[in-house]
Amino acid sequence: MALSSWATSSVEEVASTGPGIRFFQLYVYKDRKVVEQLVRRAERAGFKAIALTVDTPRLGRREADIKNRFVLPPHLTLKNFEGLDLGKMDQANDSGLASYVAGQIDRTLSWKDVKWLQSITSLPILVKGVVTTEDARLAVHSGAAGIIVSNHGARQLDYVPATISALEEVVTAAQGRIPVYLDGGVRRGTDVFKALALGASGIFVGRPVVFALAAEGEAGVRNVLRMLREEFELTMALSGCTTLADINRSHILTEGDRLRPTPRL
Repeated sequence: MALSSWATSSVEEVASTGPGIRFFQLYVYKDRKVVEQLVRRAERAGFKAIALTVDTPRLGRREADIKNRFVLPPHLTLKNFEGLDLGKMDQANDSGLASYVAGQIDRTLSWKDVKWLQSITSLPILVKGVVTTEDARLAVHSGAAGIIVSNHGARQLDYVPATISALEEVVTAAQGRIPVYLDGGVRRGTDVFKALALGASGIFVGRPVVFALAAEGEAGVRNVLRMLREEFELTMALSGCTTLADINRSHILTEGDRLRPTPRL
């Protein structure tokens, strides 16, 4: 799983729940000391990689949040920032903390910051938010250990390309040098199959898990993951695949493909 640095549960709390492979999602902040402290906490908690978000130098205009006057509820706080020196602010107001932290994202983020992050940790750095060939090549050149094709759920910039549409060109640009993962838009097991057929090394699931958690708690999450797995296995079987290695580009037809010639009988 990938834990947001803005989560309302800390890296230590999540790590204490049991075994598993965990990534820590991270933004680069103006104060690099804050970034270093967050990375150290993730390291000590046993997280296996850093997922560096590069597509959000500032938050988008979320009109639904404005209309609904959404703020972080008083009983919730950004646990990973507790105890950090964040400058002058109202520590008693958790919504104020969230707004302050969001305003501290470094808008001058560049590929040099990937190199800097590598200099302070031995954890692999996955670059999250890549949707173009150019950025995929730059990620490889910068020494990233992996790429996560993500559009931030289209919550920051609407009309951004769907991740499944951007996936193949990113995979092609990476040239097999680093793994490419898909994040966003996965709702069924068939979506998992499509992503793997287009070259993804793996996929991340967001909204289905969150919706299931809100509806039925832990049991809901287990159920939605079971459903995804069963749908994926059924899709494999109906596509003639017995192993993951059997899944390839020939199993899908995209809008960009030309009509294939009808084989002669």
